[in-house]
Amino acid sequence: MKTGRCFEHPLRDALVVIVPVLGDNFSYLLVAGDRAAAVDPADAAPLLEQLDARGLKLEWILNTHHHFDHVAGNEELKARTGCRVAGPGCAHIPGLDQAVADGDRLSVGRQTIEVIGTPGHTRSHLCYYLPSGAALWTGDTLFTGGCGRLIEGGSATMWGSLHTLAMLPDETLVFCGHDYAEENLQFAALLQPDHPAIHQRLVRIQALIREGKATVPSTLAEEKATNPFLRADTPELMQRLGLAGKSAADVFAELRHRKDLFA
Repeated sequence: MKTGRCFEHPLRDALVVIVPVLGDNFSYLLVAGDRAAAVDPADAAPLLEQLDARGLKLEWILNTHHHFDHVAGNEELKARTGCRVAGPGCAHIPGLDQAVADGDRLSVGRQTIEVIGTPGHTRSHLCYYLPSGAALWTGDTLFTGGCGRLIEGGSATMWGSLHTLAMLPDETLVFCGHDYAEENLQFAALLQPDHPAIHQRLVRIQALIREGKATVPSTLAEEKATNPFLRADTPELMQRLGLAGKSAADVFAELRHRKDLFA
């Protein structure tokens, strides 16, 4: 369901409000009863509008990393709602109240969120996982059909983080930080032009875009089947890249290099 410029996606005993901002960013509200958490608020205004319209009490801001387009709304949201801010402790997060790291847990209403460390895009990048709803907020680590650039980490580090996420249940819903879906799947189709699942998924994404619908969430099952950055350890992709016998980290590095040149 679309609400203004937002979209709703129901979970078991919770709701995700998807808020497109800044052209290609996604911010989110995780709604649990009359309580909510905001994930990566790049702009406070549309989130405040949703909170007011729904009568929600904002308990937390959850930042995946410190980049401006993921934290710019922190201070206004905190000042207007009295919420607390959680995020990486070794990076500058505006208004940070509680530094969290891999293995920590937070509560929103009656929902428990688990923190997963995923360095690579930045050294201290985090993802947030809701086991009860099988939902995962991946920031700039894992995108629909792609992954984030290696700004502060190396290829082996990022591959390790992606491998960690891939170990979660296949039905896990992936709510990423940017809408790069079409571009990412065009790149995947260029890499493997004879891969039917990739082409079918690209067609579906393009249809969603034409219809004005959200391209998130995907599922981990979809990502593992069609996202080349989660398939760096597959023999078919290794052979396609001329890297048969190389390590998955080496294959991932080549994929990331080619994607950087692609766009």
